[in-house]
Amino acid sequence: MLKIKGVLIIAFMLLTQLVWSQSDMTVQGSSPDLYLVHTVQPKETWYAIGRIYNAQSKDIAALSGVTMDKLNIGQQLKVPLTVKNFSQDGKRLADEVFVPVFHIVQDKEWMYRISQNHNKIPVETLEKWNSVTNDQLQAGMKLVVGYLKVKTAHSPLAAGGIKKIVAPTAAPAVAATKPATETPVVKNEKPAAETKPSEIKSTEPKAVEPKQVEVKKEELKKEEPRKEDAKKEIGTPPPATEEKSSKASAPVTPVNTDASYTGYKGGYFRSGYSSVGKSTAGNAGIFRSTSGWKDGKYYALMNNVPVGTIVKITYNSTNKSVFAKVLGQLPDMRESVGLTVRLSDAAAAELGAEMGKFYVDVAY
Repeated sequence: MLKIKGVLIIAFMLLTQLVWSQSDMTVQGSSPDLYLVHTVQPKETWYAIGRIYNAQSKDIAALSGVTMDKLNIGQQLKVPLTVKNFSQDGKRLADEVFVPVFHIVQDKEWMYRISQNHNKIPVETLEKWNSVTNDQLQAGMKLVVGYLKVKTAHSPLAAGGIKKIVAPTAAPAVAATKPATETPVVKNEKPAAETKPSEIKSTEPKAVEPKQVEVKKEELKKEEPRKEDAKKEIGTPPPATEEKSSKASAPVTPVNTDASYTGYKGGYFRSGYSSVGKSTAGNAGIFRSTSGWKDGKYYALMNNVPVGTIVKITYNSTNKSVFAKVLGQLPDMRESVGLTVRLSDAAAAELGAEMGKFYVDVAY
């Protein structure tokens, strides 16, 4: 009896290895038509193949463009990944387990594009599943983009499955803009040349007492001499007047709430853009500014980019781009963690971005 059990265990292990060799579990296609490729082995039937991938045989045949009258050894079949057998949300039936499926990173491919091609799974989730950030991506990497759900009693793939995965990161909620009467804003009485990184304040909601506002005014007066230094670093400043907000400002949302705002076709600095072939991508944040709403002069904060550089920022979710002048580095504050760039709110509005953080491509 023990010998028979041992033989059965060995046979099952060999079958598992055979099935894994039939498919490398690499996802093919793009949303919503994702599929795996299965290579037919000797003595396999349509029914047996369907059980391996928890899929209907007729669906496999239909996607593969073949009839179910016969199978040929070595024939390649397309196995559809549907709600029934494919999970990216951590949900499964009690008799199922998760088997990871992969995407091979292509040259110059970023997390955002991979996300869009695989049911728009959040970039943050892809980074958690693979313990890799967008900046660490390299061509040829295998990234987990989802999980095949298979029956433990039917599929030999179940031997390598897991019962729990990290749930996807929910998209950040869009914060509602508070009425102006609820958000004390301190205005600088003297015209400002351009927004400086030191003037970007934390956007955490916090109650402000009248005494605190008075103290803030004194601080602003002390900062006035620094503007002359900013002029020397950036060059001739635009005539726009910047507005400073106190720490009691509402969460990062555009100042202008007029839904009819369509921007200035990329902005005032578009004609001065000249790319040297450099690019990056990552999360973008927003800072409040009065500049840009009427003159199209958009500004950005970035690390390791010379002050005065004009960068092209593209938001692929809306397929829009703006051109912004770099004022300086990202401010050293908690809100800058994980950001590649921060944009003036007018620039973000033209891009159509409405959330606190959004994923962009940057070229300069």
